[in-house]
Amino acid sequence: MTTAETILITGASGQLGRLVIAALRRRAPAAKLVGMVRDAAKARDLAEQGVELRVADYADPLALASALVGIDKLLLISSSEVGQRTAQHRNVIDAAVAAGVKLIGYTSLLHADSSPMALAVEHRETEALIRASGLPFVLLRNGWYSENYAMGVAAVLEHGVVLGAAGDGQLSLAARQDYAEAAAVVLAEDVTRHAGKVYELAGDQACTLADFAAEITRQSNRPVRYQNLPEADYKAALIGVGLPEGFAALLAESDAKAAKGSLFEPGKTLSQLIGRPSTPLSETVAAALAAQSRS
Repeated sequence: MTTAETILITGASGQLGRLVIAALRRRAPAAKLVGMVRDAAKARDLAEQGVELRVADYADPLALASALVGIDKLLLISSSEVGQRTAQHRNVIDAAVAAGVKLIGYTSLLHADSSPMALAVEHRETEALIRASGLPFVLLRNGWYSENYAMGVAAVLEHGVVLGAAGDGQLSLAARQDYAEAAAVVLAEDVTRHAGKVYELAGDQACTLADFAAEITRQSNRPVRYQNLPEADYKAALIGVGLPEGFAALLAESDAKAAKGSLFEPGKTLSQLIGRPSTPLSETVAAALAAQSRS
C-alpha cells in the first residue's frame, strides 16, 4: 500500500464501522482514513482520532458524489434499511464509479449467491451491481455475528430460556471484531492481492443455540435452556418484546433457514485472512455477561 492512499468507510459511526476504522489505524497507519456518516455530531470521537468526516446519506446521490471525491478504496457497509438496500447501494456504487475508486469492498452475506434466506436477495442484487460497475472489488460475505444472540443475554437470564427457530442447525458464529479485522486486511493490503476475490467469512467453530444456552449456564451458574419454536411463533415472540413486525419476520425466517444449514460454513477463510483464530463464542458470552453485571 502506498502512503498516498485514502480509504473511506461508510456507516463509520456504526458498530462495525468503528471497529473497521480502529483496525485500519493499526494495519494501515500511513493511510488517510475517511468516515462517511449521516450525523457528524455522533462521530466527534472519530474526528478527534484524526478521521476525516464526510456527511452523506445512501439515499442522496449528490452528497455521495461529493463524499467520494479523492477516495482510493471504499468499504461499503451494507445499509441497515432492509427493503431499500439495493437502491441505496446503487447510489454509492455509481458515485464510486464516477470518483474512479480503485477498490470497492462490500459487506455481503454468507453464501449470498445461493442462500435461501430472504436477507440474501438484496445482497445478491448489490453484488451484481458491483460486478457490473467494472470497478475492482472484493466481496466480504459475512456470517452471523455472535453478538446477534449475545446481546439478548439480559432477557435470557431473566427468563432462563433462549428462544429461537434454528433447531439443531449449526451456526458458524464469529465476533463483529473478527469481521472488522477482515475488512481492514483487504483494505490495507495491495489491491492486486484481493481484487476479484469473494470471501466466505465465518467462525472456526460452529454451535447450536442449545450450545449457546449451555454456555450461558456454564458462565452464569444459572440454568438456561433452549426452546425451539416454529417460525411463526418465534416471530410473534420477537414482536412481543418490541421488535417491528417486518424485522421480527426477517429474524425468524433467518433462524428457520439456519436450521437447514444456511449459516454454517466449514471453511476457515476468516481466521486465515485475519491471521488468528476467530473469537470463540465463550468470549462473546463472557463480554455480554460482564456488560450485564455492570448495567
